Parts: sequence; C-alpha cells; structure tokens
Amino acid sequence: MAQEPMHHTGHETTQDVVVELQDAVLTITLNRSAKKNALTDAMYGTLAGAIERADSDAAVRVVLLRAEGDLFSAGNDLSDFSRLAEQIADRPASGITGQMNVWRFLHALAACTTPIVAAVQGKAVGVGTTMLLHADYVVLAEEAQLITPFVDLALVPEAASTLLLPQRIGHVRAFAMFALAEPMAAEDAVATGLANRVVPAEALQDTARQVAAALAAKPAGSLTATKRLMRDAEALGPVIEREVAVFTERLAGPEAREAFAAFAERRSPDFSPFS
Repeated sequence: MAQEPMHHTGHETTQDVVVELQDAVLTITLNRSAKKNALTDAMYGTLAGAIERADSDAAVRVVLLRAEGDLFSAGNDLSDFSRLAEQIADRPASGITGQMNVWRFLHALAACTTPIVAAVQGKAVGVGTTMLLHADYVVLAEEAQLITPFVDLALVPEAASTLLLPQRIGHVRAFAMFALAEPMAAEDAVATGLANRVVPAEALQDTARQVAAALAAKPAGSLTATKRLMRDAEALGPVIEREVAVFTERLAGPEAREAFAAFAERRSPDFSPFS
C-alpha cells in the first residue's frame, strides 16, 4: 500500500495523520492514539491537505476517515489551543486565525464534493463529532459516543455545526449536546440521523472499507454531482466564518483561560468571577 508524503503549512511532516491511496480510496487515519488522537495544528494541516487533494486528484473517488486506538478523537489538543490563546491575547486575533490550519480543514470539509465515509470507535469529542456532519456515510462501533463539550471549555461550536446539528437532529437535542455536553450513544446517533449503521467494534473497519469500496465502484461523476446537489456548500462557508470569529474571541477570553487551566490542573473550573 503506497503511503503518500504528508505536508502541512511550513512543509513539515507528521506521522500523527497517515494518508494512503489504494483502489481509488484515500484513507486518512488519525494516528496519535497515545494522546487520544487529540488534534494539533500540524495534524489539521495534514488533514486539510488530504481533503483538498481528494477533490483535485481524479485518482481519488472516496475518502475514508478512520482512527487508530480505542477512541476516534478527543478533539482539539488543549495544550496547543492554550498556546494559541496566549498568542491571540498578544496580537490581533485576525492574524492568528489566518494561520490556524483547523479553519483550512473545516472549509475544505465543507467544500468537499468527494464522498466521505467515516469509521468511529469510542469517543468522538468536539471536532471529532462536528467533522462527522460533513461525512456522507458514518459507521459507528457499538460503544461509540458523540460528545460536543464546547460550552464546558468556554468556547462555541465550529465546522458549521451551529447550523448543521440542529438541522439534523432538532434544536433541543443539539442544544443539550452543545450546552450540557450530553453524550449521544451510537444507537441514538443512528436514530436521529447522525450515522448510518452501528456494528460490533471488531467489524467497524471492514464495514467502513466495504462501504468505501462500493462507492468507489460507482460512476464518480454522478456520485460527486449528487453530493454537490445534496449540500449547499456555499451557505456553509459564511457560517464557519461567523463561528470562527466568535470562537477566536472566546479562545482568548478569561473563561477559556480558566477552563484550560482547570483542565491542566485536573480541577473543576470556577466561572463565577466572569459576568
């Protein structure tokens, strides 16, 4: 299986995301299981490049998004985000925001016309869940949980999820996921339209690969045209930008600093000083 070189902004490489093309399926694997597949800026750069490639390389007919280890992703790497928060506090947010690969990745996902299959085991936290709103076929392991604790971190949701999640599962369920960080179990995710199938953990990867192979055998032009018609990608860009603006503002604010400090110090945060 040929492994492609992985580049992100700055032309460094990371083994934390592995990108492989075989039989027209571009498999993107989160490979930082020792850190619960928490996503760093470097990883976002590799992810963004892979998604952009999927839409520009005729050899790619399907994207398969998967992860090594016991859980899909713990979300953003909080130590990475803490450093960004410090930088934003010192400089205009717009300059920092433009350098963050996460936004490039989210815009690439929103614009992608290549079908995306996702295989999810364990917890999918924060962006680990919101990225699934841009997948076209989602397979969950039986014990999978979707969790979006943005408010707990004094942040706001991203990836156009403030539009897509209520649209998919209704306002009240989406609010409970965002504001109370209520986990959604795999069976509920299928029932509410966030996923296609639940399978035993040992069958997850094979099932997702079979779906990806079936899609890769379809007429590619028809498939991408169908996806393009089903998604209003142009409407998602402005939503992502609105979320980015508020997210970045909150990231540099006192509530987020307290949330990150509490996480690092393994204590409960105290938001009472902040109005």
